[in-house]
Amino acid sequence: MTASTSGATATTANPVPLRQDARTIGLIGLAHGSSHFFHMLLPPLFPWLIGEFGFSYSELGLLVSVFFVISGVGQALSGFLVDRVGARPVMFFALSSFAAAGLAAGTAQGYTGLLLAAALAGLGNAPFHPVDFTILNKRVSPQRLGHGFSVHGISGNLGWATAPVFMAGIATATGSWRTACLCGALLALTVLAIMVWNRDAIDDRQGAWAHQAKGGAAAKPEHPMAFLRLPSVWLCFSFFFWSTCALSAIQSFASPALQSMYGLPLSVTAMVVTGYMLCGAAGMLVGGFLVGRVQRLEKIISVCLLGSAALLVVVASGLLPGMAALVVASVAGLGTGLAGPSRDMLIKRAAPPGATGRVYGTVYSGLDLGFCLAAPVFGAMLDHGMTAGIFYGSAVTLGLSVVSAALVGVGVAARAARPVPAAA
Repeated sequence: MTASTSGATATTANPVPLRQDARTIGLIGLAHGSSHFFHMLLPPLFPWLIGEFGFSYSELGLLVSVFFVISGVGQALSGFLVDRVGARPVMFFALSSFAAAGLAAGTAQGYTGLLLAAALAGLGNAPFHPVDFTILNKRVSPQRLGHGFSVHGISGNLGWATAPVFMAGIATATGSWRTACLCGALLALTVLAIMVWNRDAIDDRQGAWAHQAKGGAAAKPEHPMAFLRLPSVWLCFSFFFWSTCALSAIQSFASPALQSMYGLPLSVTAMVVTGYMLCGAAGMLVGGFLVGRVQRLEKIISVCLLGSAALLVVVASGLLPGMAALVVASVAGLGTGLAGPSRDMLIKRAAPPGATGRVYGTVYSGLDLGFCLAAPVFGAMLDHGMTAGIFYGSAVTLGLSVVSAALVGVGVAARAARPVPAAA
């Protein structure tokens, strides 16, 4: 009996309890939410930092760039570390880095201290996608993996949504931005304590599912960098880059663009980001059910993202009433959310055996690069009065991400159609 057959038999005879899978999925969701929370450690506090130190927005924007540069480079490298030492210890280190970032920010006496905080937060953020997806792929049973990816995506959106309320709310209530940063450090330590207490549920070295080799044939040892020769890896990277360019444009510039195009007050247009994220979270919830029902995942991704792109083109046309434009732009997040779990599952299928951490680390670094490069481009468009370009540009980049996903899907289907060598 082959390894895969015995694994399947064991799964049928002794199905994994829902509680066991749910525990792992919930812990990974909490950890991932904290990583997105620390994307926003400093930006909500910019008005306070300007008031105390007199920094310009360009100087404060550099803090964000430092975060994503370190995160992007570190994400590509951390996948190798995860594959070598395991995901769990790397997660503990990352959460400790977040706590250190909050402490550094809360005690900063100038720009250097804030740069250190941004660097530590970027260092903490770097390993999370290789860590999260390695644990999910190894610890969660196949029939619930799509739901695991769904919760993972939802938690990230919730982390983005929670951070501004948490940081700005504490700073406003206490009159001290430093207190808000120290509370952020305490939050990271609390999450770290929860992970250590439940360390058995996130031990990827004890996972069974990733060790079921297809067809029972033993995987041939390869050079650790061999996966970089696979076109699917770079197509996944480009998918993340283009889709993140669209997200960056919406997060950073949709509100002022709507204000300029439709004459709505900024207090109202600011809701577009929250609406987009909430619709994205709802889409991810539904998308987790779609993953297990469709073989050609790139079809789901294409339909959903092209639908979102079409809605953004309608907003860019300027033909809608003001509030209708805000609602339509928010609903565009639904398509990106629906595509999320299918996207993560497609990457899993494209990854060669034993290279999960490296592949996820490399392709997700496209996310950091997208955030780094898109913001200046879309910001320049807004500076030059090209407000509709924010939405047209987002639609175009979503279309380019669809092309990348379609090519990945073709490659995965071709690989699956090849005959599997008989086991010795």
